[in-house]
Amino acid sequence: MTNPHDDAATALLIREVDDDLRQENMQKLWKKYGGLMVGGAVAIVLAVAGVQGWQVYQRNQAQESSQRFVQAVQLLDKGDTAKGVDALQALSVTGNVGYRLLADMKLAQVKIKDGDNAAAIALYDKVAGDSSIDGVYRDLASIKSAYLKLTVGDVAGVEARMAPLAVESNPWRHSAREVLALLALKAGDTAKAQEWLRKVADDVAAPTAIRGRAAELLAALENGAKG
Repeated sequence: MTNPHDDAATALLIREVDDDLRQENMQKLWKKYGGLMVGGAVAIVLAVAGVQGWQVYQRNQAQESSQRFVQAVQLLDKGDTAKGVDALQALSVTGNVGYRLLADMKLAQVKIKDGDNAAAIALYDKVAGDSSIDGVYRDLASIKSAYLKLTVGDVAGVEARMAPLAVESNPWRHSAREVLALLALKAGDTAKAQEWLRKVADDVAAPTAIRGRAAELLAALENGAKG
C-alpha cells in the first residue's frame, strides 16, 4: 500500500513542475508579442500567481496536518489517550484529506483496543464512504469494517460490499475473498466457503499470512467432510 503522504508529495511535485513550464511559456509569449494584449497578459500573470499561492497554501496545510498527526500519536504512545483522541478527532475534521484518512483509521484502532467495535466500524464506514479519498484506501476501510462486522455478528450488507472487491483487478481481493468465505461459513454454506478459500489458497500473489489461513481452513473443512 502506498503512503498517503508520499502520494501527496508526488502530486505536489508534479504540480510544481507543471507550474514551472507554464511560467517558461509565459516568458516566451511576452518576448514574442511585447506590449500587445497587455491586459490579457496581466490577467494570465495574476492567474499564475493565484495558482502558486494555492499550492503554497496546500503545502502548508499538509505540513501542519503532518505535525498534528505525529503529536496525536505521541500522546497515545505516552498513554494520554483522551488528549490523543481529541487531537485525532480535530484533525479528522480540519486536516487535509490524507491526514483526515490517517486520523480516522488511527481512531478506529483506538476504538478496537478499547473494545468499542461499533465506533470502529462507524469510522471505517466513514472513510469508505468519503469520495474525496482514493479508492484503494476506501476499499481497505470497507474490508476492515467487514472483518469487524463478522466479529460482532452484524453481517447485513457485507456480501454486497465485498463481492466487487473480490475481482482479480482489486489489490485487496485476497482479504475480500477471505471475508466472503467466512461469511459463507457463518451462513452454513460450506461449499461456497471452500470455493472462496481455494481462490485465496491458490493465488500465488496473496499475502503469505492470508494464503496460509485459507489453506489451513480449507484443509480442516475438507477433512471434516471426509470424517
